[in-house]
Amino acid sequence: MKPKRISVLGSTGSVGQSTLSVIAHANKEAVIAGDGPVFEIGALAAGQDVETLSEQAILTGAKLAIVSDQSKYAELKDRLDGTGVEAAAGDAAIEAAAAGPSDRVVAAIVGVAGLRSTLAALKAGNDVALANKESMVCAGHLLRQAAAASGARIVPMDSEHSAIFQVLHGRNDLEKLIVTASGGPFLDTPAAELADMTVRQARAHPRWSMGLKISIDSSTLMNKALEVIEAAYLFDVPGEQIDVVVHPQSIVHSLVSYRDGSVLAQLGEPDMRTPVAYALAWPDRRVCTAVNRLDLAALSRLDFQAVDHEKFPAITLAKQALIMGGTAPLILNCANEAAVAAFIVGKCGFLDISSVVHDTLEVMSHSGFGSKSPNSLSEIDAVIAQAGQVAKQLLAKCKV
Repeated sequence: MKPKRISVLGSTGSVGQSTLSVIAHANKEAVIAGDGPVFEIGALAAGQDVETLSEQAILTGAKLAIVSDQSKYAELKDRLDGTGVEAAAGDAAIEAAAAGPSDRVVAAIVGVAGLRSTLAALKAGNDVALANKESMVCAGHLLRQAAAASGARIVPMDSEHSAIFQVLHGRNDLEKLIVTASGGPFLDTPAAELADMTVRQARAHPRWSMGLKISIDSSTLMNKALEVIEAAYLFDVPGEQIDVVVHPQSIVHSLVSYRDGSVLAQLGEPDMRTPVAYALAWPDRRVCTAVNRLDLAALSRLDFQAVDHEKFPAITLAKQALIMGGTAPLILNCANEAAVAAFIVGKCGFLDISSVVHDTLEVMSHSGFGSKSPNSLSEIDAVIAQAGQVAKQLLAKCKV
């Protein structure tokens, strides 16, 4: 059987590294079983980490390695000299690779920066394993439209959306989607103490090892807010049919409730390699991973609790954005990216993140800006610029 060609955009990040780990293990197990490799690597792309990127490309036998930062091109080319791996640089090269021959493009570039390459892959008819939730949040309408036109399929790679994808059957019988949240590092922190939380504390996730931005999103529960919006677009379900429940053990990754009272859940150890493996292999048979197997007897209990929406207002903001429609989800994401960036460099406090998102939505909704869904990247760029400007003005008023 011919191996699937996989391109990994964002290969040096946590999801990208998990992807390459899954591929290496699956290929090794297949060879041991007397079969050929299951996957091969087409292109790898990263932002600035040329050292890791070049090592990955050589180790996996990638056809192409791309660094977004064009100033790093000479270094990448030098590191790959004589290896047979082609070097390229720049965002245009990443978009071209996304649109190139591939059985699945892993969209794992963090933030709205990953949107253009994700859209390019779908327009070219390439199936996308989506780990970049911001792309769907910012341009869900455009991505679904592109996929429908080309016949490409979007397979969720986030653990929560992968769980829903695996257990969602009989859409007409659906009652609601239930997304689980670990609660982040501040689940048990008194609300009165949140104003003094630092970047170091906010990034210390109790369950997952993730990048800085997404770790901070987890501390505000904005990651769950974005996942609610992503689920609404991915599964064509209104926000009022999507709930979030806190589940600190992160064993139940999400659930689907049906109108007959049945609730189906997907369980597993909190390890990104499981949803990654499913997204890479689907709709073919699952591949073997090195993930620890779930021992329910040893676990003995599963805990759940309601979200404290006053303490963590992000999910409420997401549902408001869905009701507002148009570019409101995009505005929410842009304001959050600006506020998180400011928090990281000490320009605003922890609680200012959600406040700035709320106020940016308010300002732009009152102005009537972006009341319709964006139909092009240029329209999205215009909203991003305006939302960024409003958020910047609001952040300037924050007292640190």
